Amino acid sequence: MKNIYEEILNSKKESKKLLAILIDPDKVQLEIVDTLIEKINQSFATHVFVGGSLVKTNHLDLIIQKIKQNCSLPIILFPGNPSQISKYADGILFLNLISGRNSDYLIEHQVNAVPILEKTDLEIIPTGYILIENGKQTAVERVSQTKPLPRNDVAYVCQTAKAGEFMGNKLIYLEAGSGAEKAIPLEMIEAVSANLSIPLIVGGGIRSKVGIENAFKAGADLVVIGTAFETNFNFFEA
Repeated sequence: MKNIYEEILNSKKESKKLLAILIDPDKVQLEIVDTLIEKINQSFATHVFVGGSLVKTNHLDLIIQKIKQNCSLPIILFPGNPSQISKYADGILFLNLISGRNSDYLIEHQVNAVPILEKTDLEIIPTGYILIENGKQTAVERVSQTKPLPRNDVAYVCQTAKAGEFMGNKLIYLEAGSGAEKAIPLEMIEAVSANLSIPLIVGGGIRSKVGIENAFKAGADLVVIGTAFETNFNFFEA
């Protein structure tokens, strides 16, 4: 597997937009993984993210191995805690929840992940994770016990994102949350993107191909689709 982050950087430089399909292991049964892979291969996805706020299944490794059998896209872990690390993936978003002030999600989980990560060959990509209010409580808010940033305070979100870049994060991830009622405001994507020199990921609440395109036009370098694809494997055929 080539350097994942370098490819993301090069795509940004070339204005090539990227799409990740997020797979929550708790919502995917092993017997449907083959169908899932077939649909992913038929889509214009460039990456597969695997993870969730609270993964209870013990099939994480098996799901990733099955995906890799018939899918050549980079598989990147999107973990809620160190228990969601799998050596079978290609990389990991090393998340720190910079929108909240819960030390467990700013440093404690990261410290606990070190002994696990040192036993793998995963490409580790430091990522500033920013939760944005979307109209309802999300799993991220509930599990992390942190409040999302207001969706109407664009200036503060921009400051938070820039602070994440100054701290050394290689990516910034604006997240509305799984099953969000409202996606990230386009004006917020535009402002944050204009204020960063590193790639911007946007996810949560995007339910259509038009929504993906609008996020791209606003400045997202990589868009993440999760719930919309989970509930309709024919999402990209409509």
